[in-house]
Amino acid sequence: GLLLAAGVVFLVEYLDDTLKTPDDVKEILGLPVIGLVGELPSGGNGNKQQKTGMHVANHPRSPVSEAFRSLRTNLEFSSIDHPLKMIMVTSPGAAEGKTTVAANLAIALAQSGKNVLLLDADLRRPNVHQQFDIPNRLGLSDLVRGKINIADVTQKSDAIKQLSIITSGSLPPNPAELLGSDRMRKLLDELKQHFEMIVIDSPPLMVADPQIISGLTDGTIYVIRPGKTRAITARMPLE
Repeated sequence: GLLLAAGVVFLVEYLDDTLKTPDDVKEILGLPVIGLVGELPSGGNGNKQQKTGMHVANHPRSPVSEAFRSLRTNLEFSSIDHPLKMIMVTSPGAAEGKTTVAANLAIALAQSGKNVLLLDADLRRPNVHQQFDIPNRLGLSDLVRGKINIADVTQKSDAIKQLSIITSGSLPPNPAELLGSDRMRKLLDELKQHFEMIVIDSPPLMVADPQIISGLTDGTIYVIRPGKTRAITARMPLE
């Protein structure tokens, strides 16, 4: 019985190909690790989707908030010669925490005194407006279609003075074509004139959208969830 139990444990461990440590990420994906954020508390009292995107604002002294401030510092040090002005946040798949990272990083950057924009470019399953409890009637998709101006869709955060938010807007039937248009490129250039830092929440890399957006940004944060993200799933979009 003991040998059988040990065999089962060994088999489970052998078949488990999830990324668990920063060393796994460096070795398997060949990517540098610029931050490690602890697990955020899950929703309670029947609230399955707790507003974890506001964690840095609501719990500024927590270890997780300190981890996001450390991530902010690491980004600044990694781009001294070529300062990052526009950063895309993506992940290998769904439910990896990319929106949580994008929102909290934007808050941490704004808390440092920068004029920051959080842009929801996930035109498939947008979540930024839910994290901040703001309306999503008009947003990025409406801007790209040229129906309205930037000022018409920019919302200010009540909790963070230096943070502005542009939600996804109405969901288009052709998000990849919309994001890859000349109008999108011109819009991002225009937004750079208004903000010191832009954090873009994009869809996971399982679709083409992030690859299009990454060509327009200064850097990309690839969110890996330790013990959940499979190595093959994380490596495939990078090949």
